Amino acid sequence: MRAPGHAERVAGIDEVGRGPLAGPVIAATVVLSSDSDWSHLRDSKRLSVKRRHALTDEIKAKASAWAIGEASVEEIDQLNIRQASLLAMKRAFEGLDPRADEALVDGQDLPDLACPAQAVIGGDATVLCISAASIIAKVHRDEAMLALHKAYPVYGFDQHMGYPTAMHREQLRLHGPSDAHRRSFKPVRDF
Repeated sequence: MRAPGHAERVAGIDEVGRGPLAGPVIAATVVLSSDSDWSHLRDSKRLSVKRRHALTDEIKAKASAWAIGEASVEEIDQLNIRQASLLAMKRAFEGLDPRADEALVDGQDLPDLACPAQAVIGGDATVLCISAASIIAKVHRDEAMLALHKAYPVYGFDQHMGYPTAMHREQLRLHGPSDAHRRSFKPVRDF
């Protein structure tokens, strides 16, 4: 294996959904094509919903490869959120076709990958391929939460995407947890 930093096909990896009380944790990996200008990419948290959707379409159309990985609520409850996040990242990476030679992963934890990898704290704001991954992961997770909203409308997932807002906590208090809630998370257990 080659040392990090010298690969031809570098995959950016990021995850979304560690903090919510409900829904899956989603990871994405992206290998950007070298024949496109990607300088306009940003961390998904700094973009409007409309801009994230437009960039997701662009990334999926122009990137050399991209893939999504997911860990379910059940896996989060069985493993813990950290291990489930690493599993989602590994699944995303393994879904790349063609595979990457190296991975740059947002944060400080590294999933078990079949290539050299480097953790980059704040990488979603500083490394373009990680920014791309953060964007498509966020859009994918938001879409998953909108689908959960249709199944469980009383919780308002369309407004808070499963995060522990005052509204979400109040709906948990009134209705108890749904099958979409992470029962290993203390605020959910409390109800």
